[in-house]
Amino acid sequence: MKNISIIGDGAMGSVCAMMLCQKHYAVRMWGYDAKQLGEIQKKKENFKFLPGYKLPDELAFESRDSEIFKDADLIVSAVPCQYVRSVFGRLKNHFNSAVPIVSVTKGVENGTLLRPSQILADIMGADVKVVVLSGPTIADELVRKLPATATAACKDEQLAKIVQEIFTTPYFRIYRNTDIIGVELAGAMKNVIAIAAGIVDGIKAGDNAKAALLCRGLAEITRLGLALGAKERTFSGLSGLGDLVTTCISPMGRNRSFGQRIGTGQSVKQALDSTASVVEGAATCKSIVDLAGQHNIDMPITEAVYQILFCGKGVLEAIEELMKRKLKAE
Repeated sequence: MKNISIIGDGAMGSVCAMMLCQKHYAVRMWGYDAKQLGEIQKKKENFKFLPGYKLPDELAFESRDSEIFKDADLIVSAVPCQYVRSVFGRLKNHFNSAVPIVSVTKGVENGTLLRPSQILADIMGADVKVVVLSGPTIADELVRKLPATATAACKDEQLAKIVQEIFTTPYFRIYRNTDIIGVELAGAMKNVIAIAAGIVDGIKAGDNAKAALLCRGLAEITRLGLALGAKERTFSGLSGLGDLVTTCISPMGRNRSFGQRIGTGQSVKQALDSTASVVEGAATCKSIVDLAGQHNIDMPITEAVYQILFCGKGVLEAIEELMKRKLKAE
């Protein structure tokens, strides 16, 4: 595989482009907004989502829908979850189903409650081959070549191995996993817990509270994951615990930062308006609450975040209710 097309011109799409160009792949980037893509190409910098880092001279840009998949050996989907359907619905007539897709999207679609790989299959056809690449991958750290790891998940382990080899660099180590359900769910649900972690930071509740939040958050993530067919060990791995820790502690994490703004007194709208990138955890929270309800899974932290974001519940009231829940065994 030599020709790689990246769908999405956000931070993660840009990071993938930079890493793959460094490994001498022929990389093309597509964005839904041709004007914005043209500005990125002109400035050789993703000035909106990843400012301060020069994009490789070798990186090509393609705004034409009919050309982005031409001669592609591999496609990277770096589109926010709630936009995967509209973007790939627009592009599907130009797609060759024999070409694998690497999805770096984290979330669960509102309404359908589908994971990114399921959305792609729904749009592009059931025979589409999808590998999920997920883990503790803060874009700003990857672009600075700080050591990082992630998981390539696919039922086809040979395809996962190919993606593992393509994306592995001296500073980015990829592991394999066949549990695509668990890897995607972990990547989606940790963003909701990260919002809660930001709220804890915003109200200065302390490290004890944050440690409890991560532990109990992981417990409810695992409960729902198992109910949906995931493997338990996935949630203690890179795409589970690893991604959860990173997202909940990093000052660069947009979901944690969004929660912190709410904790310091901003309204939900003000906190959203202050965030340049898409806050995946906010939309995903709705879907996770719906999934939990369908499967009768107790997810008190996720429910508390939902009540704060969409029902107007106060932060202190939500925390008090969590602390007063009936005592039980761990």
